[in-house]
Amino acid sequence: MSLRVEPSDPPELQSIDPNQYDDAEVVGDTDYKRDELEAFLKDGAWEEAFERWAADTDMDEREYEIVRDLGLIQRFDFFWDSFAERVGYHAPGLPEDWKERDIHPDLDSWESVSSINAGLTELGQIVCDVLKDEYIDWETEYEAPDDLPDFET
Repeated sequence: MSLRVEPSDPPELQSIDPNQYDDAEVVGDTDYKRDELEAFLKDGAWEEAFERWAADTDMDEREYEIVRDLGLIQRFDFFWDSFAERVGYHAPGLPEDWKERDIHPDLDSWESVSSINAGLTELGQIVCDVLKDEYIDWETEYEAPDDLPDFET
């Protein structure tokens, strides 16, 4: 399936500690290189990743319009994980209590909620891949903490 929409503007990255996310474990320094990543997104990484994602996503135009209406794209976070030498991300999503909270008038099924949440996760991963493969050329110097146990073999 293909989503035929114009790419949205890339998200503006905020200073958030990724360890605050339930699904992120980041080890290493606290230089998450958000300024550099945001510049790469604006310089074409976002548009390239968005077009790749839109070509294969299962999200339809109605669901994408809900994403836009709720401002979910701007809630993405991307950060450099120096320990793993990878781009980490946190994708926004719709909460389990979407129905009780009446989040959006066009949101009417678990199928749509699942499609939106899965689609945003897929978009986040594609953005990370594009950034790492085509934009990032820095290497991180990681020094192990001094208090690691000394294992003898």
